[in-house]
Amino acid sequence: MPPRRQTPMTLMNRLLAVVLLGLAIQTSPATADKPIDLSLLVAEDHPCTWPSGFPMFQLKHYRQIGALTPYNIDVLTIDGNTGTQIDVPPHSIPRPGSGLENAGPLGSVFTEKIPAWQFGGEAVVIDVSQLLNTTENGVSSLIQPQHVLAWEKTHRKLRFGDVVLFKSGYTDKYYRPFPAGRRFVADPVEGTVPAWPDPHPDTMTLLGRRGVKHVGCDSPSMGPLPDLAEPTHIAGLKFGMIFTESVTRLKRVKPGSFYCVLGPRHAKGMYGEGRALAIPPGKLATRLISSAKAKRAVDLSVINDSQLPITWTGPGIGNHRYPYIKVDFLYAKNLDLQHHTHMMDAQAGTHLVPPSYALPTDDFDNDDYSEEVRGWLKEYQKRFGRRRTSSMTTEQVPLGQTCGEARVIDVRGLVGSTGKEQWPASPQITVTLVRAYEKAHGALRSGDVVLFRTGHTKRTFKPLPDGVGCVSDPLNGKAEGWPAVTAEVIDYLDDRGIRCVGIDAPSIGGVDEKTALMTYWALGSRGMVAVEFLQNLDKLPANSYFLFAAIPIRGCHGGPGRAIALY
Repeated sequence: MPPRRQTPMTLMNRLLAVVLLGLAIQTSPATADKPIDLSLLVAEDHPCTWPSGFPMFQLKHYRQIGALTPYNIDVLTIDGNTGTQIDVPPHSIPRPGSGLENAGPLGSVFTEKIPAWQFGGEAVVIDVSQLLNTTENGVSSLIQPQHVLAWEKTHRKLRFGDVVLFKSGYTDKYYRPFPAGRRFVADPVEGTVPAWPDPHPDTMTLLGRRGVKHVGCDSPSMGPLPDLAEPTHIAGLKFGMIFTESVTRLKRVKPGSFYCVLGPRHAKGMYGEGRALAIPPGKLATRLISSAKAKRAVDLSVINDSQLPITWTGPGIGNHRYPYIKVDFLYAKNLDLQHHTHMMDAQAGTHLVPPSYALPTDDFDNDDYSEEVRGWLKEYQKRFGRRRTSSMTTEQVPLGQTCGEARVIDVRGLVGSTGKEQWPASPQITVTLVRAYEKAHGALRSGDVVLFRTGHTKRTFKPLPDGVGCVSDPLNGKAEGWPAVTAEVIDYLDDRGIRCVGIDAPSIGGVDEKTALMTYWALGSRGMVAVEFLQNLDKLPANSYFLFAAIPIRGCHGGPGRAIALY
């Protein structure tokens, strides 16, 4: 058959094609669903810590890639009033039976007990920027009920499932490195400049009566200065609300967006550091809003507690990471509780593994590895190609990389497949297993988050000393290791467009040091990340959406955070 005659493309047709292509790009699902980061950077040279009496945030690079270790290992000192943060009822509601004013059952609902659905909802941004810097020094301008009623008159009545976010522009304007950063909190508290806008207690009462369970602000605190901080907190928290404080970039949040804040699941935390995000309006946002409103959510994070096995013990003696420690300092008489901070390994509990955890920077000399690791590197590069370099730390990992459709691959059948004479050893998750999953459940797609269900956390995550079966015993050959993801599987997932993998076990690499390192080299070299120490993967129905967000700590090679799923 002779070829068809091609009609020349006219200038008008060309212009139309360009316009249509532009519209297609603008409405591409990958672009439309990209999360917006609404969180403050956590860094020592920024005003990320409350300035009066609270321990300052610190990041220490405890071990760096070299002769002692092939990993970058960090230690954090961080309290719940750091950066973008979450307040929960015990922040101002005393525990039941304490005999204190306002005591009640909500005084026992600490951060680890907040239901996962309450972290998210439909974003309702109320613009109060006209209130910025309209008061005398040291005094907050007040967001009154009439500001909320005016918004309702123009839009609709507020309701359960809404996350009300007050936008004054304060964080956008004043969160800066020191010395300019003093204007953010220290100077207003000192009374030398006007303070931030914040809700009057009556405004919180109005929101509570509307059924709102989550309120946020782009001010450092939900508490108006100088003397309404506690009344405003109590007015909202007594309804069972939670707050997000120090949100930023709210001008980017459009009507119909899904809002969510996630933070480490600290035991007995009356507040906690957080990471806030928004999904722009569209099918995904609508789906997630509906799920949160219907309370269809699962918390996938382990609880951070010094009595639980959340920290890497290492094999033998003297090879452990920094233990998770809760440090009490200021006594709160109104709560009969101590304020506290945490000292912890950056990969304690549910956490992110960024590429730079196992990848050195460009200027690293491979001869600086130990002789043993140099041998492993030679073998790795022969099998998998060049081990690359990276400076991508936690705060640089896009939020969109750790959120996506959950694809749970059940590998529990591997448990018990190694002999005691092989220990310490982990059963190997293979490409064959992944392909079998795809044959049964459909091909993996670019942007999916692959979650390996080993059952290890469910079986072994117990208070110490019984909890030694979770991390310590497998590493020391006293029990079988949890199933491990191999470098071959990472290669295969990379070919499928997968950018994030997760596991309900302490690590994706398992207990064998050599194969684990190869897995992390492969992961980082392909620009992928991992979320480790998950739980409750057995509770995820089909069509669940996975959300994980790490605290955006500048220069951190780990990332404490929280994982949930909405369905």
